[in-house]
Amino acid sequence: METLLQGMTENWTVWFVTAVLIVAAVIDGAILKVPNWLTFPFILCGWVHWTMQDGVSGLGWSLLGTVVGMMLLLVLRNVGGMGAGDVKLLAGVGAWLGTVVTLWAFAATAIVGGVMAVIMILASGQWHKHFAMAHQILHEWKTVRNPSKLATIARERKPTMTLLPYGIPMAIGSIAYFAIAGMLL
Repeated sequence: METLLQGMTENWTVWFVTAVLIVAAVIDGAILKVPNWLTFPFILCGWVHWTMQDGVSGLGWSLLGTVVGMMLLLVLRNVGGMGAGDVKLLAGVGAWLGTVVTLWAFAATAIVGGVMAVIMILASGQWHKHFAMAHQILHEWKTVRNPSKLATIARERKPTMTLLPYGIPMAIGSIAYFAIAGMLL
């Protein structure tokens, strides 16, 4: 117990990010949205914290983490693969924990998200429908070179899709990475 309390004190930023990820996952699971009232202060407070902690270099470190977190999901967002809240949530992870941790958290998130998507598809009993849709989406990505047109196509398709609230795999994957990397103790 003492080790856990010491770890929480020493790694409070990781515990704070963990708490925000859990709140985001619960909200996303309930309403399929990660709200701005959570993501914008999350990002801004990361910038303020690291500026106060390490001055301009801390702000630069935090801004770089924010940009990396945002860019990792922005392409998928721009073609309708996920919501803007998911993008801002990973940007917030970057603002607080930096580039390297964000890259690893993203990798773990992608694995968890992929597994969850496969489970959802298999549970729906509509494997062929989802396989055909995935094939169609890949074909569109190859042939339609206009990102705004791809986004329009994705918006039109969205009502027919089973949606995965990506805040859930982001929380599970990121927190699992934090635990495996020893960042919570």
